[in-house]
Amino acid sequence: MTRLVSLAAAALSLAAIMPATAQTQSGAHYAATAVEAPGKSSFVTQNTIWKCKDAVCTAPRAASQDKVVCERVVRNVGTLSAFTAGGTAFDAEALAACNARAR
Repeated sequence: MTRLVSLAAAALSLAAIMPATAQTQSGAHYAATAVEAPGKSSFVTQNTIWKCKDAVCTAPRAASQDKVVCERVVRNVGTLSAFTAGGTAFDAEALAACNARAR
């Protein structure tokens, strides 16, 4: 029984770190989901290179505040349906403030 509990605990620990590991391996700190897929597969904001697949664009961590990074993205891809920084999604209010900067 102890062995089964230890095995279950190890499996849960591994499951907990897998998303973070995958994010680190891909180099993506930010994920921006555009309402409409951008026309380009990549673009640059300030010094941050964004890669897009369909409507989702990702980028490594930038030196700017998360809200500033979001605002720069919407200027390039338009309105977002979601924005995540470091695994934490913007709430509705923060996303609305970001989308207010869309062109």
